[in-house]
Amino acid sequence: MATTTLSRPKLRFKGSVADIPARQKRTPLSRILATVIVSVLAVAWLIPFAWATLTALKSETEAASTPISWIPASGFTLDAFTKVLGSGNIPTWTLNSLFTSAAITAITLVISASVAYAISRIDFRGKDLLMGVIIASIIVPPPVLIIPLFQQMQSLNLIDTYWAVILPQVIHSPMVFVLKKFFDQIPRELEEAALMDGAGRLRIFTTIVLPLSRPILAAVAIFVFIGAWNNFLWPFIATNESSLLTLPVGLQTIKSAYGIQYAQNMASALLAALPLILVFLFFQRQIIKGVATTGLAGT
Repeated sequence: MATTTLSRPKLRFKGSVADIPARQKRTPLSRILATVIVSVLAVAWLIPFAWATLTALKSETEAASTPISWIPASGFTLDAFTKVLGSGNIPTWTLNSLFTSAAITAITLVISASVAYAISRIDFRGKDLLMGVIIASIIVPPPVLIIPLFQQMQSLNLIDTYWAVILPQVIHSPMVFVLKKFFDQIPRELEEAALMDGAGRLRIFTTIVLPLSRPILAAVAIFVFIGAWNNFLWPFIATNESSLLTLPVGLQTIKSAYGIQYAQNMASALLAALPLILVFLFFQRQIIKGVATTGLAGT
């Protein structure tokens, strides 16, 4: 039997320079302009952080004095950090924030990934309605749910426990939507081959889908962790005992009887933001890769 082979056609460029994609004909001037714009935006973002850092390193007199100056006349000092660290139980609050944020992140990943995979791959009655409810819930302001959530936690006798902080924060509709869009781009042929080999849905989900989704799962985990760490309102309502407070809530309890202490406030803000800065520095590659992958999947 004669066989025919298909040869790959040779591509020859016969067009003009105008036919070259814009990405391939960027001039050095455009790259320089883009670099300048990005640098200006980066400096604009860093100015508030630099101001907060310098204010935290001033004495209270220098921080409240006018005219405002970047460099204090009496030099920098660590008094604000010393007073903040000595006024509260910072290590316990930090551990509470780490525990609750890690638990919220882990539970959210399990719930969001499972729901997203079911909507993406399994046909069941009410699927479109469920997806519509998930999308509609994204626009619901979280403060609207505070009263019913508090009543629910109170009826379960969970107020002043870690579970009161964790459970109401494990449902993230935007993350379900993002993961569902990513799962839609995974080739169905991989799952069909696994089904023919006798694999079940759970095995396919854990051994095929999840390993292929590591970038987006890492990005979702980091965003959920940051949101849980920064959450102030709900932990403030759900906990009263000092030993259960998270770091953002605990730092707000450190108040002076002499009015607003600008240096101490800035020191508290920096202490609360320091773990998030470290998380971003260590996992920035995963964040960028996950966001880029999600963007490509949605195009």
